[in-house]
Amino acid sequence: MVLNRQGYDDLIMYLTQNLALFEKPGEIKPGAPTVMELIEDVIAQNVMLICQQHTELTTEQRSQIVREVDGIVYDLQEVLSSITSRPVTVEQHMFIDEFGGLVKNLFDNAVS
Repeated sequence: MVLNRQGYDDLIMYLTQNLALFEKPGEIKPGAPTVMELIEDVIAQNVMLICQQHTELTTEQRSQIVREVDGIVYDLQEVLSSITSRPVTVEQHMFIDEFGGLVKNLFDNAVS
């Protein structure tokens, strides 16, 4: 659906271009989740939005979206493996929110 498309390659390139955000210290708000907790939460919220907004999706298509999202989260875990258990900084939080929105856009375009 999206993992084998140019848009996903562009998304991973965008991530690699912004890896410096995950290498430098920054402001951490009290009670901030870890990087991985936030990634999982943001991606899950966007998957739910996709399914709510595209009511015409079949069970098979929804399952395919979930499988591909699992692959995306796995890729993020691999790229960010050294910092996934650290509390997320304010800048990282903003990036992860944006990244999750871009993932949603990929799927929105694929199902339209």
